[in-house]
Amino acid sequence: MNNKDHKNAPESLMMSYGYKPELSEGAIKPPIFQTSTFVFKTAEEGKAFFEVAYGLRNKGEDEEQGLIYSRINNPNLEILENRLCLWDQSDDCAVFESGMSAISTVLMEFLKPGDLLVYSSPVYGGTDHFINHLLPRIGVESVGIRADHTKEDIIEMIEETGKADKLAMIYLETPANPTNAVMDISMCREIGDKYKTEDKEVVLAVDNTYMGPIWCHPMEHGADLVMYSATKYIGGHSDLIAGAVLGKQEHMNRVKVLRTFLGNMASPNTCWLLTRSLETLKLRMDQQMQNAKAVANTFKDHELIHKVHYLDLLEEGTRSYDIYKRQYSSPGAMISIEVKGGEKEAFKFLNELKLFKLAVSLGGTESLAQHPCSMTHAGVDPVAKIQMGITDNLVRLSIGIENADDLIHDISQALIAVSKMNEMAV
Repeated sequence: MNNKDHKNAPESLMMSYGYKPELSEGAIKPPIFQTSTFVFKTAEEGKAFFEVAYGLRNKGEDEEQGLIYSRINNPNLEILENRLCLWDQSDDCAVFESGMSAISTVLMEFLKPGDLLVYSSPVYGGTDHFINHLLPRIGVESVGIRADHTKEDIIEMIEETGKADKLAMIYLETPANPTNAVMDISMCREIGDKYKTEDKEVVLAVDNTYMGPIWCHPMEHGADLVMYSATKYIGGHSDLIAGAVLGKQEHMNRVKVLRTFLGNMASPNTCWLLTRSLETLKLRMDQQMQNAKAVANTFKDHELIHKVHYLDLLEEGTRSYDIYKRQYSSPGAMISIEVKGGEKEAFKFLNELKLFKLAVSLGGTESLAQHPCSMTHAGVDPVAKIQMGITDNLVRLSIGIENADDLIHDISQALIAVSKMNEMAV
């Protein structure tokens, strides 16, 4: 192969892409640019920078966005955003101070009063609350769809609203938190295209937190925007809060302008920590996936577990299995288990875990366990929770990088404690 034709993989470029040591005293790693404002060379330069930042015009073909003010841009922010673009091969990226700020900014930018939103269900509890409690205040109507709905089902649901001509966005979280239900991104792209017109697009936005940016690239399947809670795998060490949005330039220009005026960008220190984490992202996620496969396969037939929800256990020949094989390169590292019994048994299991930590969040180096029904999804409508499969006996496990045998032992001893509790009750 000609050396000129060789392209380094994203995991190789995470060490240096977008950073020039000679501009920072030769430091091999980017320093933290702890500054609020930046000096312009000329007044004309300042004018040009603001025109782009405020969306008054698009950047020229070879023009770079100049540094203005850390609410708008910052070297740490730009280096991080440039590197994140490599995984999803997106035009641009915007990093936020939290996953919810990324999600809420996208929803506010592309939805207006009178619009219709179609969203997959279940979604993260915070997203569910924003869609069902905050968007109605500005006159946005929503329709929830599930993984078992067909294309024809979804079209019928859209038509039944009487607002099919107002469909503005399809929002997917796949695999779903916490059930691992998978939505067909390509199918939803087809539905969006059915309702777009010359004057109105239907934006397809995908929350890829559970799988990305390593194991799924939603833009390859028709997504316009990809979102992450960067707190999770991208950060990976449970020591920061952040979010990210990636996509086509036309959409990202709008996202970045709104971010400028909401002021919810990530700080230089947060961006520096995220840049550090990107260097080990693939290594961590691959190990977490291997551990998760070992855990899921060990307990899939356990006498005290009703069902293990994990993509590697999907039955061949089913619709979900087909979507999984088309959309993902890995089964991931998130597992949900249904402990036989109810909340009492689930709580006993959680309280007896030793190596797993009882805490919300996911994607960190340490393994975590939590009870979605009463914790992350506590605010979801009780009837809807049952329809989604978020039951009293469901426990969500985020698998870390510990020794797999130790994780298996920890789950085993917690299940033994549940069994002894049940025997004593008899």
